[in-house]
Order: sequence, then C-alpha cells, then structure tokens
Amino acid sequence: MDRSSSPDAVPDLDLTESEQAALHDLQLGIEHVYRAYGALLEYHHELGGAMDRVADAETALRDAGHEEWANALRDEHLPSGAIDDRWTYELVDAFAAGFLPAITDFEQAVRDDLAAGVPHVTEREQQRRWRERAQGWDQD
Repeated sequence: MDRSSSPDAVPDLDLTESEQAALHDLQLGIEHVYRAYGALLEYHHELGGAMDRVADAETALRDAGHEEWANALRDEHLPSGAIDDRWTYELVDAFAAGFLPAITDFEQAVRDDLAAGVPHVTEREQQRRWRERAQGWDQD
C-alpha cells in the first residue's frame, strides 16, 4: 500500500524540537480539556438525574403526609444551584462559551503559526518514521 500520497502524509514543517514539544504539549492539553468538558457534561447529567429523584421524593413525602419535609425540598433544595446558586447547565454553558473556545482558539493560533495548522505533529512524525522503517524492512 502506497502511503506517500495519503492525505495524512506528514508535511515537511521544519520544526525545532522545542516547537514540536510545545505543539505536542498543547495538543495533549487540549485533549484533556475536552475530556474535562465531557466530565462536566457527565456531572451535569448525573446531578440532573439525582435531582429528578429528589423531586420524586418530594411527591412521595407529600403523599405520605410529611408536608414539612416535602415543602423543604420544594422551597430550599430543588430550586438551589449546585455551585454558588448556579445550576449545572449554567456551568456547562459558561465553560463552553468561555474557557473552552479561548484555549482551543489559542492552541489553533499557535499551531497555525508554527505548523501551518497541521494537528498532531508528533504523531505524524512518528507515523512517518514507523512507515519508513516498515518500508525499509520490506526491502531487506
């Protein structure tokens, strides 16, 4: 299989080792930011499910004749936010509108400047070396 003309062939970027290391660290950092965003979404969904169950408990308490407990859930706990009176959807929205685009735009700008926008420069270089090694092996 001829991989030299593949769309993911490694372009000649002429990066220094420090530039390549910086790009790699930024790329890994961004991947972890996305993982953190996924964890934040999971938190949002888990807490939402938990609060649905608490709302069910309010009804059950009321049905069992415990109006005071049911009212406390209704008035104090169900409407309150998860953090600083903010609901989890507000945390997700704030992250998605603020930190996430700011850091990903920064990484993109650095990558555009240093590597013509090419992502995963370290992996592409490793891919190139391993494929060259494999081709060399076939010729021996």
